[in-house]
Amino acid sequence: MKSNKSDLEVQALAKHIRMSAYKARRVVNQIRGRSYEQALMILESMPYRACYPILQLISSAAANASHNLNINRANLIISEAKVDQGAVLKRFQPRAQGRGYPIHKPTCHITITVKKKNQ
Repeated sequence: MKSNKSDLEVQALAKHIRMSAYKARRVVNQIRGRSYEQALMILESMPYRACYPILQLISSAAANASHNLNINRANLIISEAKVDQGAVLKRFQPRAQGRGYPIHKPTCHITITVKKKNQ
């Protein structure tokens, strides 16, 4: 949480989400710079699996802003939204003749920063 007089920013972070960072970025790019209500509407109408954890994270960031800084949720915009790669879970799928085929299960870290609109 950055606390300057002019723009207050509140952050929410989700780590080790079992999803490819590429697929999560596709959704996050649609909501960056939008207002809180607009982002919720966009996420609820998109058909991707990545929408649900991002929706939860935006709600968490808004709750943080509302509780910690007494900022009304209607006055919030998503100032920063980024997706970073996390650890890759490595597994082996058994194959014919005793072979093992590597399976990579990627994870990602999603960071959402909201701030008050300039009125």
